[in-house]
Parts: sequence; C-alpha cells; structure tokens
Amino acid sequence: MFNQCSKVNHTCVVLDKLESSHFTILYLATAKSCRAKLTTRLRKNRKKRGHGRIGKHRKRAGGMHHRRILFDKYHPGYLDKVGARYFHKLRNKCYCPTLNVKKLWSMVPDEFKDKVTKDNAPLIDVTQFGYFKLLGKGVLLQNQPVVVKAKPVSRIAEQKIKASGRAVILTA
Repeated sequence: MFNQCSKVNHTCVVLDKLESSHFTILYLATAKSCRAKLTTRLRKNRKKRGHGRIGKHRKRAGGMHHRRILFDKYHPGYLDKVGARYFHKLRNKCYCPTLNVKKLWSMVPDEFKDKVTKDNAPLIDVTQFGYFKLLGKGVLLQNQPVVVKAKPVSRIAEQKIKASGRAVILTA
C-alpha cells in the first residue's frame, strides 16, 4: 500500500497492489477522505479566527442611538464625515512653503550686510532656502534694500517691497 497526498489540489493518490492478480489499481480519492494538514489546522480553529471564543467579533451596540449621543456630546466631530473625498491626492502639487517679509533681511549673509547700499542691493532667491511663496507680514527697514526672487508673491508683500524702492522678480 502506497499513499501520497498532494497539497495543491487536495487529492490523494492511492496505489494498491492486489495479491491474487499481479496488477496495480490506481484510485483517486477526494479531499474528504484524505485531508491535507492545512485544512485540518483551519477546521480546528473555525470558531476563533483571531477573535476568541468568548468575546467574539461583534459591533458595538447603539451605533446610531445611545452611543452616538455620547460621542456627539463628549467628542464632537468624531463620527462625522465632512466635505468631498479626494481620491489619490498627490500632496506635492500643493507643496508651497511660505516666508514672511520680516525674515528676508536675516537671509543676507553677515559679511554683506555692512556693504549694502541703495545701488548695491543683494539678490535673495528664497527658493534656495527652501521657500516658494513670499507673504507680507512684517516690515523692511529703509536701510535694508533687497531684490527678492520668488515663485508666487502676495499682493501686500509686493507693495511693501516696492514702496521703498526695491524690486521683486517672479520665477516659474
């Protein structure tokens, strides 16, 4: 008697040699009669599957009733969905780090700050410092002439820079 189990299609090949007649009979048995080890392991664990026998895996009670009232009272906004969905949002499209006007003078190196005049203003490329957009918070003093190179510039920032004789260069 020779038994060989194939785990791929859950069938058993049984070779049986009869004593009286000297030939071999080939039987194909189904998975019911010859179970593979994988199905036995899962059959014993049918009731649990990672959630235990006692607690089980069930939803919490009162999802739209008393539980919702508790969550709306103490955790507002937890169960709500607001706004439209945005599938496959690529965040690098809207990547735009900002810089205010009040920080521009700190980007000029210290050795050039003493040599700056109205005719010899330093060019500050804010993209080299990792910023894209220039915003208008703060002030530039009259003795701080700079030429600013940025991608987008807000209207107020442009007014503050041009009011004291400085220039703004837009880049793509």
